[in-house]
Amino acid sequence: MLKEYDVIVVGGGHAGCEATAAAANLGSSVLLITMNMSTIAQMSCNPAMGGVAKGQIVREIDAMGGYSGIVSDKTAVQFRMLNLSKGPAMWSPRVQSDRWLFAQEWRLMLEQTPNVDFWQDTVVGISTENGKVTGVSTSLGMEIKAKSVVLTNGTFLNGLIHVGQKNFGGGRAAERNSTGITEQLKELGFDHGRMKTGTPPRVDARSLDFSKMEEQRGDEFPSKFSFTSTTPLKKQLSCHITYTNQHVHDILASGLDRSPMFSGAIEGTGPRYCPSIEDKIVRFSERDRHQIFVEPEGWNTVEIYVNGFSTSLPMDVQFKAIKEIKGFENVKLFRPGYAIEYDYFPPTQLKHTLETKLIENLYFAGQINGTTGYEEAGGQGLMAGINASLKVHEKQPLILRRDQAYMGVLIDDLITKGTEEPYRMFTSRAEYRILLRQDNADSRLTKLSNSIGLASNQRLEALEIKERATEQILKHLNETSIRPEDVNEFLKESGTSEISQKMKLSAIVSRPQVSLDSIMKGLPKEKAKLEQFDHHSIEQAEIKIKYNGYIEREREMADKLNRLEDVRIKDDFDYHKLTSISTEAREKLSKIRPTTIGQASRISGVSPSDISVLLIHFGR
Repeated sequence: MLKEYDVIVVGGGHAGCEATAAAANLGSSVLLITMNMSTIAQMSCNPAMGGVAKGQIVREIDAMGGYSGIVSDKTAVQFRMLNLSKGPAMWSPRVQSDRWLFAQEWRLMLEQTPNVDFWQDTVVGISTENGKVTGVSTSLGMEIKAKSVVLTNGTFLNGLIHVGQKNFGGGRAAERNSTGITEQLKELGFDHGRMKTGTPPRVDARSLDFSKMEEQRGDEFPSKFSFTSTTPLKKQLSCHITYTNQHVHDILASGLDRSPMFSGAIEGTGPRYCPSIEDKIVRFSERDRHQIFVEPEGWNTVEIYVNGFSTSLPMDVQFKAIKEIKGFENVKLFRPGYAIEYDYFPPTQLKHTLETKLIENLYFAGQINGTTGYEEAGGQGLMAGINASLKVHEKQPLILRRDQAYMGVLIDDLITKGTEEPYRMFTSRAEYRILLRQDNADSRLTKLSNSIGLASNQRLEALEIKERATEQILKHLNETSIRPEDVNEFLKESGTSEISQKMKLSAIVSRPQVSLDSIMKGLPKEKAKLEQFDHHSIEQAEIKIKYNGYIEREREMADKLNRLEDVRIKDDFDYHKLTSISTEAREKLSKIRPTTIGQASRISGVSPSDISVLLIHFGR
């Protein structure tokens, strides 16, 4: 009934949606198979996109021609740029989203994407022949042929939901789990493990007293994620902040004997950086309160997401404890919090393209690789979809370096180091974070994406206009000298030292107390010259002036280390012949099978002296 496809994507979450869009926009015929067409791009946990380091990933996805940024802009209820008190490497965009509009907009965009077909069914196995994937089989008895398959199963693989001492199979609340795939992959030789994540209760906003909480408004002048012509928010919903207290902690502690986390019912490893509330009160017992973010789920609903109160304690304990939080005294629950265990496959079994090493043309993306977060999933899905499509059309793969994108850091970390707990992206994981800013994602990635046929020519033209404008601003600032009598009053008001002779305007801008925005406000002549340029070009010019030394230093370091990426290692190289390297290094290198010396140098247990031996062996 169904034709043979270039790419079959299994799973309609954030990874699956980006994989589908990328492969289809590269010209591949794509079939998206999902268990429920009504939950495509469902925000299973908090209704938000972006945040520290995660916002950079969303901007990178957008710069590459993915859809997450556009959907986030169209369905946002609040926008905030985080970490503005720090340097631009730390600035991170975040939106609070309308959960229902988000899923609806994603589905509409996929339906309007040429080359995409849909099928509602459960995939129970993959078909292989001579070590190569040939399609999938479904619970309805369908055998669907494909040249490549991308598995993005999220938390559904043998998913087990826990609420107190009760547990039942499920991929998320009110949705069944998926069985069969794990068992088959194990037979094919894949290693697998179990991980755990959780979600907080959802409550009725009408039962809360927001006057007892701190209001958290969006930015006064909100920006947006996408580099396209999406519209910034004109009105925004507020979030609120409140706190737990010692009484809440005592009630939670009274239920620990019935907690699946502490009774041993849950075997999977949970996310270190997003622990459940019962985990917090045990691990951080010295703290007498924990922050709770009260987040609206959308424009037209009273449902509230209680961020920071993730729990799998029994329902009676959840309810009793949450009522003791300030503002929650009369709370009404819509649904309890729960934990979910699911299967994942250690990502060291993948190539940098996200293709598996064991089965050709089979790709993994998202939580199946041990990650957590919509953004991490979307970035992997995009790259898996791109590489599945490129391989089908016999083109060179696209692999992002660590100095090119947070997505490059994410995938390299997974492939090279693996993970034994849900992996979450942080700016601290990126050694080149001054290069990998959210503001320059288009400059880093759009030309590259356009060269493979993904990012549109319109995106490339918009980037070129922005870059020309930035260069014009830099030229003006570097060539314009300003006299003391024209600028000293402004400098005094800005809290910085006055000048005694002419100085280039760029030198004035390089001062930490001075911004181009303040110059436009304080120096009318300069305002007349700069106001013709758009905000993004002005921002780029200012960052380049203020941080030029740091940017150049990091670029030189990246270029130096990238030389190791040019030293290729054959797939069948026998490390056991190199008796000069340590036993641990031989074991790790044989297992992970790095493709370059650069990748080998990042493997835990491989020392600099081991790398020196490899370089000598390869004549370097």
